[in-house]
Parts: sequence; structure tokens; C-alpha cells
Amino acid sequence: MTPEPPEATAAVTVVGLGADGWAGLPDASRAALRAADILIGGPRQLDLLPPECAGQRVAWPSPLRPAVPGLLAAHAGRRIAVLASGDPMFYGIGRALAEEAGALRVLPHPSSVSYAAARLGWPLEDVEVVTLVGRPAARLAAALHDGRRLLVLSADATTPGEVAALLRDRGFGPSRMRVLEQLGGDRERTTAESTADDWPARQPPGDPLNIVAVECRRAPDALRLGAVPGLPDEAYEHDGQLTKRHIRAATLGVLAPAPGELLWDIGGGSGSIAVEWMRTHPSCRAVTVERDPARAERIRRNADRLGVPALRVVTGAAPAVLAELPPPDAVFVGGGLTAPGLLDACWEALPGGGRLVANTVTLESEALLADAHRRHGGELVRLAVAHAVPVGGFTGWRQAMPVTQWAVRKTPDTSSGADR
Repeated sequence: MTPEPPEATAAVTVVGLGADGWAGLPDASRAALRAADILIGGPRQLDLLPPECAGQRVAWPSPLRPAVPGLLAAHAGRRIAVLASGDPMFYGIGRALAEEAGALRVLPHPSSVSYAAARLGWPLEDVEVVTLVGRPAARLAAALHDGRRLLVLSADATTPGEVAALLRDRGFGPSRMRVLEQLGGDRERTTAESTADDWPARQPPGDPLNIVAVECRRAPDALRLGAVPGLPDEAYEHDGQLTKRHIRAATLGVLAPAPGELLWDIGGGSGSIAVEWMRTHPSCRAVTVERDPARAERIRRNADRLGVPALRVVTGAAPAVLAELPPPDAVFVGGGLTAPGLLDACWEALPGGGRLVANTVTLESEALLADAHRRHGGELVRLAVAHAVPVGGFTGWRQAMPVTQWAVRKTPDTSSGADR
């Protein structure tokens, strides 16, 4: 017989539950719920349990996440079973419980995503999953690419309509949509296929327990946004303070974002560097610092439109506001280089292995970068871009202002701030 895994003796067991309720649970899940002294879950989930589950029933308060430590502490020493929807470790309560309780016994149920892929005949590895549970619909925009299939986890019955509205607004009105409700249960239903353009007239709100299937189709006249840095300048609302497309792509290349990393974007302008840093991976984070309130609001609008509404915008002047920010993995300085102490403050904030990139077009700031390069090393380059333009009946080159760029990686032995 295979030995019982250590987590089987954990004080907290997390049981995945589907729309089919008690009838859909395997024997191990049923046994765990019968044996529990405390049963924690949403009212809908608790109502699915039969009387033979005799433990004390505790409904989650709202907001849920902050309540987790207190509930676990209040029932310490007793056998706790937590009810979760589908797979607890897939956008579920399992993550919060693992962070607070440590070892867990997790008994998963097929997730709504697995059910949806099975019903639609979509290979799950080719599908992108976007959750809008407790998150703004704007984050869906980053996943919109022609031909991609998306499964959107809905917050409630209004989510499909919000998804359709966002698709129309972002130039994906021809996208095909279906809503799958109560997956795995007796009331399972899949709506007829419709386009986002037709959704308002044909699809009134349905069941709140649903998932939205989207096959992305870009309208012919919609701006094409790629998956790598260097989005068209027209993708941004700006007042001229914009790192232009080719320079932006080169800048993101040396910043080298990786999953989970945090960027400081100093002198945000229109927010393009921070926005495209976050678009490289859903777990990438960024804080942009902009002293002009009007530009700060413009950055927020650009972040929403381009699918990264979690971008944090700090309105204030650097370096004064930097002390309040979490430690960065990388720093980009696109404005305000001549502010006293700014470059030094950014360097001090970087951990070993962190990257700093600064761009400028002025001689005064270029002198500061040359001095920083002398003290800290790195790479000092000049980036020049020219565009072909009409010259009478012919074509010539129009040179944009050259950009001086300093890029440096802080080696671990300089993490105390000392020069190399």
C-alpha cells in the first residue's frame, strides 16, 4: 500500500466542489467533509452539503482574503475543511490558505476551465485563461490577439456583457463569444454563439456562475498590437512626452523584464515603458512616478486601455517619493535626470543584480550619465532613428533627436552602494 502523504494529516483540508455538489464528490472528499469539526465556505457551497456533514458551518465574511488568518486562528486545534469551487489551487482559496496555514491537504475537483475546454473541444494548453473575479475587466485587453482563444472567469452575471463591451471598444467586436453556465451541474447551459458586436441585443444576463469563451477576431480597421515591446505610438494617449516606438523597444530590451519583477518608471510621461514592461508577463509589476497630475491621469487611462490596470501611478517628484516605494528589480529614468540626487537614489535602491536604464536627449543630462558610467560602469550608447519622408518628388531621411542611453547591472558585491 502506498504510504499516506504528510499533508493528509494537515489540520486544514481544502475540498474542491463543483456545481453538481455532493453527488459529484469522490469518496475521499466526502470522508474529509464528514470528519471535519469546522466547515468553512460560501453560503452556496455550504448549502450543497447533506446533514451527515455535522461540523459547525462557518460562512466566509466579506472581504474574504483578510479574514483567512483570523478564522484559522479561531479554530486552531480542530479539524477544518474549507470548501472551494473546482480546483482550489487554480485561482481559488487554496493559495491564500497555503500562505497562512502552511501544509494543506488539497482534494481538487475539475475546474470550470477544464469543463469548458472539454465542452468546447479546445485543447487546454492552447487556451489563455483570464480571471475577472475581483479584478477589473480592463486586464482582458492585454490578452487580445487575433485568432487566440480565451476562457474568462466571470465575477457574476454581468461579466459577459462587460467582456463584450470591452471587445467592441478595443477593436475586437467580430470576436465570437459563448457563455457556459453551471458547468458540471444539473443546470448546465451553453449559450448560442454570438459576436461581441451583437451581444447586447441577443444576450441578456444569465446565471452568475459562468465562464466566457472568446475566439478573438480583430476588426479590419483596428490598430494591431503585438506581443512584444514596441507598440505603435498611436496606441498611446500623450501630449508629446512619449518614449517613441523604436527607442522604447530598445529600452525594454536592456531592462529585460522577467516574470514577477517590479519596475520603477521615473518620469512616466505617458507610461509607455511601464505599460509594456507589464504586458510582457501577467506577473510583472510596475510603479510609475509622474509629478504632473494631468499626465498621471493619462498614464492611468493608457494602462487601462492596454490591459494593465494594476499599474501603480504615484503622483509626485522623484527622488522625494522613492523612499515610499517597494524595492525594485529594475529602474528606468526617462525624465527628471537633473533633479539633485535622483540617479544616486535609484542606484542605492537597487539590489544586487538589479538593472538601471536612463535615457536623455539633452547635453546637461548626458553629462550626468557620462559621470555615472565612469563611476559604476555599464554601457553608454547613442540611439539614432531616422524616418523616410517626402522631399519634393523624392524621398529623404528625417533624423529624430538622438537618445543617449546608460544601462547598467548592479553586481552583487556593490549592493551596499559602493562603486565597482
